[in-house]
Amino acid sequence: MLVEVKAPSPGESISEIEIAQLLVSNGDFVEKNQLIAELDSDKATLELYSEASGVIQFNVSEGDTINVGDVVCKIDSSIQASPPVQPLASDSKPSVTQPPSQSSPNLPTIESLSSSPVVTPVSPPQNKPSIQPTLRNNSVTIPSPAAKKILAEKGIPSNQVTGSGKGGRITKEDAIKAVPSMGTAPPGTERSLTSKKLSSLRRKIAQRLVDVKNQTAMLTTFNEVNMEAIFELRKKHKEPFFEEHGVKLGFMSFFTKAVVVGLKEFPDVNSMIDHDYKITHDYYDISIAVSGPRGLLVPVVRNAELLSFAEIEQEIVRLAVKARDGQLTIDEMTGGTFTITNGGIFGSMLSTPIINPPQSAILGMHNIISRPVVVDNKIVIKPMMYLAVSYDHRLIDGKESVGFLVKVKENLENPVELLMGGNEHQALGL
Repeated sequence: MLVEVKAPSPGESISEIEIAQLLVSNGDFVEKNQLIAELDSDKATLELYSEASGVIQFNVSEGDTINVGDVVCKIDSSIQASPPVQPLASDSKPSVTQPPSQSSPNLPTIESLSSSPVVTPVSPPQNKPSIQPTLRNNSVTIPSPAAKKILAEKGIPSNQVTGSGKGGRITKEDAIKAVPSMGTAPPGTERSLTSKKLSSLRRKIAQRLVDVKNQTAMLTTFNEVNMEAIFELRKKHKEPFFEEHGVKLGFMSFFTKAVVVGLKEFPDVNSMIDHDYKITHDYYDISIAVSGPRGLLVPVVRNAELLSFAEIEQEIVRLAVKARDGQLTIDEMTGGTFTITNGGIFGSMLSTPIINPPQSAILGMHNIISRPVVVDNKIVIKPMMYLAVSYDHRLIDGKESVGFLVKVKENLENPVELLMGGNEHQALGL
């Protein structure tokens, strides 16, 4: 019996998925519920499992784009796994099959092979000239309109591309595959390049980033924050916090709390544009950018205003683990009202984060460096972090964006008073 395994639906708005990786080969025997492939969609990676035990035959290859519901593979469940080979008993003697005699009528002899007629290729008549196709108007360098546009965007002259179309015409596919010349390699050196198709998720991220740059009036404002107070709180409470809640007391819970307070005071930053309307949210779903094996993902901490420090840290850990394992759902990555991204974990000192649409603003964290600053007219060394807020100027004015970032800075520099209600033990659940 042949069992068809079809491409699952990642979500209502997604109709196509890409075959990211085949984990078994054609002809392999697979067990029921065995992981056989990974599929990429615009927003998440899906795992595909065998629906029966048997021999598998794929209808697709890695990199193929298929529709939801298409048959990915068929499994012949009538074929079962071969039983293990039993060793021979010590007193048994294996049977020996005698080779057939050379006089067997079913096999050709050396003599019969050597006597086979020899086929000699016949040369074409020499008095007829061969006919070659004629190229007109140097068509080998003429690109199609779509190819011409792509080559122009890449800055590649058409005479540097070999066309695969009719009459040598440069097709759209030729233009997509074309790479600019990197010059002549120095004598005695060998250089190569690797071309690999972007995953569906990476292509979607790229398109969204380009759309943000083209469709929003994005500006960025900067400030700096003294992290000394948070350093002291974490040093003082990190061990009892971990023993009580099973997670570390990190920076993200402080930043999430500080952002929520700032958004309440500056609601435009927690809004979005929908055509001619401004949509303002009365809740605070904070998107936290995390790095996954297939790119940057942005899961959402729902109703962050209702969560404690411990609950925020636990939720971030849960989402980060699912992102690392490629198990985030569509629902866990949609619907955020504001985003926090931390480039500091990679060593970034300063950046201009890009807005996560359809949101209107994003906060960028950076690395913490001990720097000389002036406090009470004295130069002292403090652990400092640069902060950046990118915002859509169509909706948010400079006054709101700067005021919001200053509020976040004040909350972080006075966490016990402004974020913990004056009682750090109670706020941390200790």
